[in-house]
Amino acid sequence: MKQGKYDQQFNRRNFLKVAGISAGAGIIGAGMAAVQPVYGGNQQPPTRPNIQGFDDKGSQPSQEKVWQPVSDRKVRVGLIGYGVCKFAADFGFQDHPNVEVVAVSDLIPERCAELARVTRCSKTYPSLEELIKDDSIEAVFIATDAPSHAQHCIDALNHGKHVGCAVPAVFGSLEDAERLYETVKRTGLKYMMFETSMFRENLYAMHRLYHTGCLGKLVYAEGEYWHYSEKGIDSFRNWRHGMPPQWYPTHSDAYYIAVTNGTFLEVSCLGMPSAMERYQPNQNVYNNRFATEIALYRTSEGGMARMARSTDTMGHGYGSETGRVRGTKASYYDKYEGIEQPLPDLSRPALPPGIKAGGHGGSHGHLTEEFIRAILEDRKPLVDVAMALNMTVSGIVAHQSAIRDGELLKIPQYKF
Repeated sequence: MKQGKYDQQFNRRNFLKVAGISAGAGIIGAGMAAVQPVYGGNQQPPTRPNIQGFDDKGSQPSQEKVWQPVSDRKVRVGLIGYGVCKFAADFGFQDHPNVEVVAVSDLIPERCAELARVTRCSKTYPSLEELIKDDSIEAVFIATDAPSHAQHCIDALNHGKHVGCAVPAVFGSLEDAERLYETVKRTGLKYMMFETSMFRENLYAMHRLYHTGCLGKLVYAEGEYWHYSEKGIDSFRNWRHGMPPQWYPTHSDAYYIAVTNGTFLEVSCLGMPSAMERYQPNQNVYNNRFATEIALYRTSEGGMARMARSTDTMGHGYGSETGRVRGTKASYYDKYEGIEQPLPDLSRPALPPGIKAGGHGGSHGHLTEEFIRAILEDRKPLVDVAMALNMTVSGIVAHQSAIRDGELLKIPQYKF
């Protein structure tokens, strides 16, 4: 990997020592993953609550594109994790014409059986650790608890599996980010984070406009992820309970990083304490009191980005996963605002027959198609390990800045 001037002055390993901020984040992130027991018993398959994003199907294109297969080969996939969000079944792997779902797994037997039923799969494993030993499986989709994402992905990669993973790539730990990056690089396997904002209609249009030169350099970008839940969303070992908002930043950070494939260089972030019970002293394992954190970043183009995360309103707050950009040539605020003509095709790629666009703005099916196509075409997936980590570690550093009352902090850089 060739390093630029900025990377040479401030590479990732030096960052862990120089910044002096990773220890607390790493201890919490690694500690949670370490203490989680394998739980089971007679718990019933989950009924997914009304979670923001799942019912947002997005608008349909006015003119359907025709999907063109690149191979008749079927990638043999294992699906892992059927908790509250039921993600392992929600992205349509079982319906993709280039996929054979070989096996599924969940720690709770009833959930595992239900996942097998809804994905029409006959083979089950009691844990990820057992499933990844199956040499017939080429790739896995990991939808386990966020604190375990990094370790689970590393384990699967070390067993020779291509990996698709739910967000975020890592959880509160810069050390885990480094380990994941090095594992992907060493194994040469595909890694893709399933960031739903990437295939929302507005962001995908911004991505196309930027990479065809229609926006110019971005002088300003903003993203917002407002996700109110009065009692919080249930989670394995209660990992969501009182978590730092910027440890789950990718739905907002994507509105610069996924648009440009650029990075955030440094951040000043402010947090606001919450009156909600789960953010009170001794009410969460993170010792976190912020339910809202607003980050101001310096971007790799020299511009600025404001990325906002909040779970707080103490009432019926609206939800939002969106963003907008202002470039030197044009802007995108709900639509393209500029004079460039003709514009490139801004519509998302075609989906295979039988694959539904799904939730989060109609992104689910597109993410699965991108992951499988990257394997078949032997190329980097759109949200590769570098983009995934750049979208994730920025939030970890932002939270540390918020703890320090907005202190300007450097952010490690990833390129692949």
